[in-house]
Amino acid sequence: MVDFPMLIVDAHLDLSYNALRGRNVLAPAREQADDGDGIPTVGLPDLRAGGVGLVCATVFIMPSIDGKAGYRTAEEAHVEGQRHLDWYRRQIEDGKMRFVMRGSEVRHLSSSTQNAILLLEGADALRTPADITAWYAAGLRIVGLSWKRTRFAGGTGEPGPLTAAGVELVKALDQFGIIHDTSHLAEESFWQLLDLSDGPIIASHSNCRSIVPTDRQLSDEMIKAIVARDGVIGINFFDRFLLQPDQYGKRRATLADVLAHIQHICDLAGNCKHVAIGTDMDGGLGRNEIPIEIQTSADLPLLGVHLADRGFADRDVAAIMGGNWVRFFSENLPD
Repeated sequence: MVDFPMLIVDAHLDLSYNALRGRNVLAPAREQADDGDGIPTVGLPDLRAGGVGLVCATVFIMPSIDGKAGYRTAEEAHVEGQRHLDWYRRQIEDGKMRFVMRGSEVRHLSSSTQNAILLLEGADALRTPADITAWYAAGLRIVGLSWKRTRFAGGTGEPGPLTAAGVELVKALDQFGIIHDTSHLAEESFWQLLDLSDGPIIASHSNCRSIVPTDRQLSDEMIKAIVARDGVIGINFFDRFLLQPDQYGKRRATLADVLAHIQHICDLAGNCKHVAIGTDMDGGLGRNEIPIEIQTSADLPLLGVHLADRGFADRDVAAIMGGNWVRFFSENLPD
């Protein structure tokens, strides 16, 4: 049996996005009410209570879709991105968060603040490659080129290749050693990225297409390609991405569904060194849309218990809960 507590790493949380739209991520989620998108699930106190020592904290900027509110131009995305960076800076100045920027820092995480790696989800806030310098100085270490389609790549629900601007941006990101997040890339863009870049590759919050057959998930071939590049895949806790289509909407997701995606990746890889968690469980959703056993991030250790009860070796439980991300970031964040 695993001896808890252990270090947990959650590779995808939209902290600034939630804070700027009105959720109080500085307070325990258990104390908050339904805000129209469900009952919140993530607050900094919940992460501490759950032993989540490191997160990937995103800058996610909503584009305008079908005339709804959101950015329409690169300049608008840039301005909104600065609002997110300013929110993170305030938390850092107040001692509530700390950006982890170097591999050596992953091996010596602070115990007094919430450690975070800055991840840009959808790259439209980068007006040109020249913007990377300032973002890198601010802490940016991971970039996903797309969410839906962006100026750089095809994305979820909007297939297509890298654009000429996308090719240029990938080359510039590689010069900084920035990690590529493939989670929302359209498949054609995914394969082009892997051909174009020798840089480190992850999928911060993606599940298995063999279980949930949509373009938002990773095919077995994509999973094997990430494994071959020594990348890591974080399992997403959103029930729509966990449940098979004939079950979605008819029952709640459970941690057994999370384990099914984990087991599939372990089977494809031949080991459990390339799968972890990237819950995204605050990504515009609420408590009723994540595994029923989980109310907030404070409950994440329950996944470790379920893994152990399913027969996963202690070393694999520790790796999936956080060790795989620690190894990857230790090796791939620049020093």
